[in-house]
Parts: sequence; structure tokens; C-alpha cells
Amino acid sequence: MMQAADARGADARLLRRGGLGLGWAVAAGGLIILFWMFVIVTIDLWSPYDPLRKAGPRLVPPGAAHWLGTDTLGRDVLTRTLYGARQSLPIAVAVVVASALIGTALGALAGFVRGLASSALMRLVDVTMSIPPMILAMAITASLGPGLFNAAIAMILVTWPLYARLMHSQVLAVREMEHVEAAVAGGATRARLILRHILPLCMTPVFVNATMDLGQITLLAASLSFIGLGASPPTPEWGSMITDGATRFYEWWVALGPGLAILSVVLGFSFMGDGLRDLLDPRSRP
Repeated sequence: MMQAADARGADARLLRRGGLGLGWAVAAGGLIILFWMFVIVTIDLWSPYDPLRKAGPRLVPPGAAHWLGTDTLGRDVLTRTLYGARQSLPIAVAVVVASALIGTALGALAGFVRGLASSALMRLVDVTMSIPPMILAMAITASLGPGLFNAAIAMILVTWPLYARLMHSQVLAVREMEHVEAAVAGGATRARLILRHILPLCMTPVFVNATMDLGQITLLAASLSFIGLGASPPTPEWGSMITDGATRFYEWWVALGPGLAILSVVLGFSFMGDGLRDLLDPRSRP
């Protein structure tokens, strides 16, 4: 009887978590991100307007012809919002991938090798992380010059220490485990130790953190464009579009579209990251 009750309880938990183990958060976040991926790939095939050309009178409120109205130059806000995904999302993916690769490699080496070089690297990480990311990204982008490419470089320089710190702590914990000590006793080389016995057990937190960072980097990129350090007009980018509507209180629809787009992306990646953490970390499961 007790075993049957436990089995029913396990089945109920599985159903609550989404059938085959996919939590509702992963499903909800995945649907949002899939929508934006579909838009990026297919927008040219079905968009009724050109994002760079006038589509109607200036500052027309939302209606049947323009669902999110038009901006100060008569361009369709919905069209520009959808095309803005082509600027914001690829930049976020590139920044997170580059930051994760750099930070993971340096953090793993620092945690495994130790020594003076490792200590110096982690002190650099501590100093970088002590500065607010937005302030540091603004300073680096301003020194390099406005533009999406320079903004991407700045965001990589800001975010890689997070992954280095995370990987460093993971490696320090895993390298003391019994299976690593057994591999050392068996004569495993350093390369085999770190690639086969340590890194595979350290990647789950990095993967989850990278998923959640995609939304935060999207927001950071939009923030840099909002203050004029990212994409420049007439590029349809969410941050610069919000700038156009920031001073127009009565034409609220100018900033509504890109604002909702940023919100949906941040929520989508946050849901996916939170759901993946629950699915991949046994300690977080009910």
C-alpha cells in the first residue's frame, strides 16, 4: 500500500511538472522564444510594411490599419517592433555564448590549477563584479564609440566574470570528490581530469545561468541603445524605439510595442532558466 501511494504521488508530481518532465515554466518560456525565432526567420515573407519607410500619417493611434499605431515619421510601430527582434536577440545570444565560453574556460583553469595567476584572475573578477554592470557597460561603450558591435564587446567584458566566478566555485567543489581522487590515483592526465571528470559535473549551473542571462543581456542592450550608445536610427532596435516615445506622453503607443517585446523576451528566458534549474537540479524538485 505504501509503495502504491508513493507511486501515485510521484505520478502526480510528474503531471504537475509537465508530463514528460518539461515544467510549465520551460513550456511557457519556450513558446515565447519560439514565437520570436519564427518572427526573425519569416518576417520578410508576411510583413505588410517596410520598417524603414513611411506607412501612414504621423503619430496615428492604434487601429485597424496600424495595430500599434505609427511613430513620429509615420512608420508602423508593430512592424518595427517585429523587425527589432533581428537586432536584439542575435546580439544577446552572441554576447552570452562568448561570455560563457571565456568565463567558463578561465574559471575552470583558475579553479583547477590555482597558484598566483589564479588568484590574480579571481581578484580581477572580484573588481569587475563590484562595479554595477550598466555603469561599466556604459563606460566601455562610450570609450569604444556608439554602435551595436562596440556595445556587444562592452557587454562581453561586463558579463564574462560572472561565469568565471561560477565555474571557479564549481570546480573547487568537484575536484575534491572521490571519483576525481580515484582518477588521479589511476594516473589520469590533467587534461583528462578537467575534461572528463570535472567539467561535465559543473556545466548545469552555467547552462541555467546562460539561459536566464539571455533576457538580461537583451535588456542591457536595449538600455545602451536607449541612451544612444547602441543601435543608431533608423535601425529598428527596441531600445532606440523606446527613446523615440520616451518624451511623448500622449503618444504612448510609440514606446508600447518595443517595451512589451523586451518584457516578453525577459520573461521567456527567465521562465526557461527557472524551469531548467528545477528540472536539472534534483535538490530543487518537490
